[in-house]
Amino acid sequence: MTTPSFIPGLELSHHFYCEAVRPLLDEAAPGVTHSAARLGSGSEVLGFDTARSADHEWGPRLQIFLHPKDVTRHGARITALLSERLPKTFRGYPTHFAPTGEADIRVMRTTEGPVHHRVEVTDPEAWFPAQLGFDPRTGITLPDWLATPTQLLAEVTAGAVFHDGLGQLAPIRANLDWYPHDLWLHLLACQWQRVSQEEAFIGRCGEVGDELGSAVVAARLVRDLMRLCLLMERRYPPYSKWLGSAFARTAQAPALTPILTAALAATDWHTREHHLAHAYKAVAAAHNQLGLTDPVDPTTRPYHTRPFQVLHAERFTAALRARITDPNISSLPTIGTVDQFIDSTDVLSRPELTHATTNGLLVP
Repeated sequence: MTTPSFIPGLELSHHFYCEAVRPLLDEAAPGVTHSAARLGSGSEVLGFDTARSADHEWGPRLQIFLHPKDVTRHGARITALLSERLPKTFRGYPTHFAPTGEADIRVMRTTEGPVHHRVEVTDPEAWFPAQLGFDPRTGITLPDWLATPTQLLAEVTAGAVFHDGLGQLAPIRANLDWYPHDLWLHLLACQWQRVSQEEAFIGRCGEVGDELGSAVVAARLVRDLMRLCLLMERRYPPYSKWLGSAFARTAQAPALTPILTAALAATDWHTREHHLAHAYKAVAAAHNQLGLTDPVDPTTRPYHTRPFQVLHAERFTAALRARITDPNISSLPTIGTVDQFIDSTDVLSRPELTHATTNGLLVP
C-alpha cells in the first residue's frame, strides 16, 4: 500500500467524522442527540503528531458522546454498523486497527473483513471521570486540581470538538480550561520554590568535582524553567516527550532556547551557572510583566556566603503567596500539584510533607 501524504490527525479525524461516521450514525440512530470530538491520549490531540505517529494508535479515530440512556439503547448497534459499513480506508489511511501483540496497542492495517475501528461510543458521565479520576460536570474540588497530572488536563482541554449536540463538551472543557486564579498563583509560587531548592546545587556539585551531578541538576532546572514559562502563559505542561515542543510555542522560547541549550551543553559548572543566571533574569522579568505581584528584583546575587550565583527564587514564591486570598489555598504547603511535588527536595527532606501528600491528596 502506498503511504499517503501526512494529514495532521485532528484534521483527518474531523473529515472522518463528517464524511464517514456522521452519515452512518444518522442511519443507525436517527434523531439521537450526540457530540463528536477527538480528545484524550495521542500526540495529535496536543498537535504534535508527525508521520511517525502512524506506527501506533494514530489514524482516523474519535469519540461519539451520547446521553447514557442512548449508549445503552444504541451504542452496540452503532459500533457494529460502523464496523460493517465504514470504508476500509479513508484519505488513504486504513480505518481498521489491528493488534500489535503489545497490550492493547493497535496499528492501522488493511482488512477485507469487518473494521475494528477506533470510534469510541460513550457518554460524558463515563468518559471524563475515566480520563481524569473525577467528574468535572459536578464541580472541581481543590484535591481534584492538585491530584490531576497536567498531561491529563491538557488531553481533555486540547484536541477538537467537531459537533456538540449534547451541549456538554464546551462547558466541561471551559471548567477545566485553567486553574482558579488563587490556585494559579499558588502553583506559580510552588514552581519558583522548586527552582529555589536547587539553584545553588549547580555550583556545589561542581565544587566537589561532580560535574555529572552538576549537569543533572542543570537539566532539572532547565525543565523547571520550561514548565514555569508554560504555567505563566496558562498552558498545562505536557509530559517529557512533548515538553520541549510545547515550550517552543511560548513567548519566552525564542530568547530562552539558546540560553537553556547552552546551559545543557556546558561541560563545567561555571559555564552552566553563567547561562542559567541569564535564564533566571529573563524568566523573572517575564514574571514582572504579568503584574501578578509587586515587581521583584530580577537580578541574580550570591548564595549567602557561598560563591554561587543564584536568583534566590523563593522571593518570587513569597510575592505570589502574598497575593493569595483564599484561606484554603494560602494554607497549602508550597509543594504544588502531583507533577510538582513528586520529586521536590522539600518533600524528600521533610517526612511530614510526604505523609500529608500521601494521605491527604496534597492538602494538609
